[in-house]
Amino acid sequence: MNRLAQTALLFLLGATLLHAGLTDLYLRYVKAGLRPLVLLAGVVLIATAAATLWYERRRARGRQHHHHEPRISWLLTLPVLALILVSPPALGSYSAAHTGTALTKPFGFPDLPAADPLRLGVADYAGRAVYDDGRSLRDRELKITGFVTLDRAGTPYLVRMGLNCCAADAQPVKIALTGNIPPVLSPDTWLEITGRYTPRRTKDPVNDGPIPYLEVTSSRPVPAPADPYDETWNT
Repeated sequence: MNRLAQTALLFLLGATLLHAGLTDLYLRYVKAGLRPLVLLAGVVLIATAAATLWYERRRARGRQHHHHEPRISWLLTLPVLALILVSPPALGSYSAAHTGTALTKPFGFPDLPAADPLRLGVADYAGRAVYDDGRSLRDRELKITGFVTLDRAGTPYLVRMGLNCCAADAQPVKIALTGNIPPVLSPDTWLEITGRYTPRRTKDPVNDGPIPYLEVTSSRPVPAPADPYDETWNT
């Protein structure tokens, strides 16, 4: 691999990062708040490629010998090709079923809008149900969206994966479902659940973490959101 090949590789990687950051592609890899860093990395790589090309042209005018890097350097093309050719799916039911709930106690519970139905994230409902005994949820019609996962006993859960930084550290927050549950549930199906708070709780079979129940009154399948991850539990 010579310097010109390195320049092309740097430019291609930088352009790919810019494309990912300017679309929703980056959400498959990192949390939404890191978009500026993804874009900055793309700009820096493109600038580095331009500087390398300028330096190489100056050296070529001096008729200096072209230095070749080891052939193993071509392996650097693999992450570039992976970004270009492969868009990994968001983590789903398999990861959720094999990972214990990551629910943690929030620092506080902000006031909720008065209008019903009340739209909540999975982590927001779970945190209020477990650590605030559902005080702000009682007698409210709730709408919550997540994907379905089933444990080994077939118990259905509504789940969202949360990120600390990137998809590699994603962990699930789960809500157990009771009430008017659809007779057939497929893992990874995204549902919008309408229901009400119930004080019933259970323990995660993976790590014994607390999982609240939601009493389902109705449900409907919905498309997966552009950002499938829920960051409310770690902000």
